[in-house]
Amino acid sequence: MSILLFVKYPPVPSVRFPHPNSLLKIPKFNLFNSKNPSFNYNLNHAKMSSTQRANAVPSVHRAVAEAMNLMQSTPPTWQSALLSNIVIFVLGSPILLSGLSLSGIAAAFLLGTLTWRAFGPSGFFLVAAYFVIGTAATKVKMAQKEAQGVAEKRKGRRGPGSVIGSSTAGCVCAFLSIYGVGGKAFYRLWQLGFVSSFCTKLSDTVSSEIGKAYGKTTYLVTTFKVVPRGTEGAVSVEGTVAGILASIILASVGCYMGQINAPEAVICVIASQIANLGESIIGAALQDKEGFQWIFGSLAGEKYDDDMLGL
Repeated sequence: MSILLFVKYPPVPSVRFPHPNSLLKIPKFNLFNSKNPSFNYNLNHAKMSSTQRANAVPSVHRAVAEAMNLMQSTPPTWQSALLSNIVIFVLGSPILLSGLSLSGIAAAFLLGTLTWRAFGPSGFFLVAAYFVIGTAATKVKMAQKEAQGVAEKRKGRRGPGSVIGSSTAGCVCAFLSIYGVGGKAFYRLWQLGFVSSFCTKLSDTVSSEIGKAYGKTTYLVTTFKVVPRGTEGAVSVEGTVAGILASIILASVGCYMGQINAPEAVICVIASQIANLGESIIGAALQDKEGFQWIFGSLAGEKYDDDMLGL
């Protein structure tokens, strides 16, 4: 006999799903069509800024390209010379400040612009090499020179008087070249005179500064009498050798940069030594004589007193 057991569960409530049309309608939000005015302004401003930035990039590239083309103008122009000097002087300001006063930098800027206009980048970098080597020689044993009273003023930082005195001959050659005096036949002569003038000034600076730092014995060039270091017209073996090497180095730079050729470089070295010897003879003959101090200053530009210019 089978027994059937019935278990009665509580009724399960039926589940009713709402009709799709009766679902809660969620309002749509369009990011780019908001009715908020301030939101639209910010969004449009952002769009404009990104567009302006995108347009500015090619503009900057074009400006840089145009500036580079201007700096590489052949033959050089006053505009290319001015722009090139601004760029170089800004980038090289730490080096310039180590060797020049502020007024000296202003004078050097004018010299650099004139040099670039006359002889292009090669002439400019020749003058830059002159400045670097001359400044390095001036800084040698500065404390010793100061103790002996033969150091340049302002820790060797040259003023405008030094720049003008050292570059007068070179500036004359540059002007003659720019205005085509003598035509093409004389252009090489002005270029040779330009390089030779800076070889002369560098040789004079280096021989003087190295002689004051390392010269064991200094002689008056006219009588070979032993005199103290720093005396006008005095020379030393150490300073003379250093001056010759400096002129050879700068003439080689001019040759490498295409300003002169090898035979002309030899002429520059010889001319620089003749000029320095002549300066020493004049200095020895007229030293300590009243009224002739300005001659020494104009011959040896780095000794020229800036106070005489009111600077």
